[in-house]
Amino acid sequence: MVYYDIHYPERLAGKKLDEYLAKGWYRMQQMIFTTDVILKDNRLLPVFWLRLSMANYSPTKKHQQLIAANKNYTVDIVGGNITDELEDLYQLYKTAMDFELSETLQDSLLGETITSIYNTRCITIRNNGKLIAAGFFDLGEKTMAGILNFYHPDFAKQQLGKYLVLLKIAYAQQLQLDFYYTGYISTADSKFDYKLFAGKAATEVYNRSQQQWVPWQSVQKEELEYWLINEAKE
Repeated sequence: MVYYDIHYPERLAGKKLDEYLAKGWYRMQQMIFTTDVILKDNRLLPVFWLRLSMANYSPTKKHQQLIAANKNYTVDIVGGNITDELEDLYQLYKTAMDFELSETLQDSLLGETITSIYNTRCITIRNNGKLIAAGFFDLGEKTMAGILNFYHPDFAKQQLGKYLVLLKIAYAQQLQLDFYYTGYISTADSKFDYKLFAGKAATEVYNRSQQQWVPWQSVQKEELEYWLINEAKE
């Protein structure tokens, strides 16, 4: 069992990022880390890393409906630079959320550093020229890691966070990537279940003790927790 392992590489993109992601690691500011548990509300919660197999992904009816509902917005893919406009939108989003977020977008993505070690891109969504949502992601050689989505609180009903996930998937398909990494899920807290929105049939979960990814639908909650217990004994 891993209780937070953190690396501080000087650069992390391309094939090296692919290798880290494939072993259950994930970005945190300008570091990369992995863990099997998180501390939340003074409780240790087991977590399990997820990815979406692009070869097995196909949009559901709900996905298609959400894409159609937001078709009139302007979507662009830009560099990963943090602008004042993005920071202002992040602050609006932060004030409307009931969970803890970094104080600033700068802190969330870069921490105390100035430049990024990752190959980061951003999807922007605009309504009549006004920025209403943004989603950051990192690119490897054959992978994408979803990092952060945020949106204007006035557009909460449009489900722009989920729409950004679908836009990232579409871009991953365009680039012919193999996997889209979505972060972790917990068997002890359903708050992270939204990461299954992209589709359970194409989702894989990492078994650290066996060092392999298995289809999400092939395992039960009890089996996931057994993986963790079994790993702790080794």
